[in-house]
Amino acid sequence: MPIKRFCFLIFCFLITVIGNTQPFTTNDTLRGSDTPERAWWDIKKYTLTVEPTIESHELSGTNKILFQVVGTQTRMQLDLQLGMKIDAILFEKDTLHFTHSNNVWWIEFPSKLNLNENYEISVHFSGKPREAVSPPWEGGWIWKTDNTGNPWVAVACQGLGASSWFPCKDYQGDEPDLGAQVTVIVPKGLSAISNGRLKDQLNTGKKTHYIWEVKNPINSYNITVYIGKYKNWRENFSGENGPLQLNYWALTEEYEKAYNQFKQVPNVLKVFEKWFGPYPFYDDSYKLVQAPYLGMEHQSAVAYGNEFKNGYLGNDLSGSGAGLKWDFIIVHETGHEWFGNNITSKDIADMWIHEAFTSYSEVLFVEETQNKDAALSYLSGIRKRIQNDRPIIGEYNVHNQGSGDMYYKGSNLIHILRQFIGDDDKFRAMLRAMNQEFFHQIVTSEEIENFIQLYTNTNLFLIFEQYLRTKDVPTLEYTVKGSTIYYKWTNCLPHFDMPLRLENGDWIYPSTQLKPLEKGYEDLSVSPEFYINIQRIK
Repeated sequence: MPIKRFCFLIFCFLITVIGNTQPFTTNDTLRGSDTPERAWWDIKKYTLTVEPTIESHELSGTNKILFQVVGTQTRMQLDLQLGMKIDAILFEKDTLHFTHSNNVWWIEFPSKLNLNENYEISVHFSGKPREAVSPPWEGGWIWKTDNTGNPWVAVACQGLGASSWFPCKDYQGDEPDLGAQVTVIVPKGLSAISNGRLKDQLNTGKKTHYIWEVKNPINSYNITVYIGKYKNWRENFSGENGPLQLNYWALTEEYEKAYNQFKQVPNVLKVFEKWFGPYPFYDDSYKLVQAPYLGMEHQSAVAYGNEFKNGYLGNDLSGSGAGLKWDFIIVHETGHEWFGNNITSKDIADMWIHEAFTSYSEVLFVEETQNKDAALSYLSGIRKRIQNDRPIIGEYNVHNQGSGDMYYKGSNLIHILRQFIGDDDKFRAMLRAMNQEFFHQIVTSEEIENFIQLYTNTNLFLIFEQYLRTKDVPTLEYTVKGSTIYYKWTNCLPHFDMPLRLENGDWIYPSTQLKPLEKGYEDLSVSPEFYINIQRIK
């Protein structure tokens, strides 16, 4: 590595360390890293059976965990959070010994398992899972009733983790390659919905077993359950990969409102398939399910709670008016099927990969269904929500997300990158190629950054560093002396040199050194496509 680049990376590292004031614990490391007790086994499939006791807000169940041996350890780390407990673990004809410390459960195998072979353990569990405080942000199980008094139950656990309710490898860097089967046992008369397709529905006495199957890899926080008095209807969407089954589930009492609002779905899918490529989960269908909270991108079973209103609960987050012509939750959460569910970050520190691209999907939807001016107004409008409180990328290996700016600042970053690509068709081809290159894969920020740079043949290193790994917005500082404008970048990393396009279409090339503008201008008017600060010095 060249000395200058090495020194620059050390500089960026020190900025991150100095800016981080949050102490991390051993428990954070156990949760957020690929520990030796996790790394030796690769999760292949979850076969989960769960029976909620609605009256007492409790759960019991079994998770059969199919895994492949890729190392030589005999000690396995499973995750199950306090409030829940493991009752027994069965392996072949043996009952395995286990201990636990806080949210981590240590399982001991009597001997080393054969390398590259598959094995299955059956984990029996029970308890009272954490109840959501403010779902989906402070998640957990939601135990509510609908307007007619029927139970309405769901779970949303991104951030909190799937280990809040079932035993699993609660690590974003490993997904079950063969998907998951989820059986939910509920009292007769209630429906239970989960990811994928309904494989079977069995009645036993006063209970019904709903058996759902996901064939594609799925992150554990995306595995979900909805229980209630639902009405279901379906249609087929003619997509790039053929007919895609669309399933809609709404409370029986609100069927008509849902039926009308959910008509937006096919057009959303049409727009996103154009920009991102085919919907990534044709085998598992697409579902939109009314939920007792705002929304969540549960893979193939998107949660909807936007009160059947356009905008975000009837409001336009951008203040431009462009956001009131479509349902924010339908658009945003569906966008996550490509960014977050198809392409998944290995560490939640890189969650900008999920949220920045998905937030930009809103901009693309406005552009496609309205026009470019409306899209730019929407993009410019959401800038007022940027906090610039800390870097977008968090700390690695300790289950730490970066700033919430990953949404709006991240969206603006992608729009800046689009300016350097220049051609809309090439930009769209890049987004489609990204979803093809990383189809059903787990990635790092570095991989995404390198892909974009290689695809565009553009050095974007300093731009990624500035917008993702610092909290500072670069400032174009300039002064007018006589008939000459002098300009430079400030509030930025050393050697920052991002080009800018002016409103008249000309490009300028500021650096951190003051230099004159070669052409004669009375003032600088930068294109609003760029998220920067501008300061004229007198």
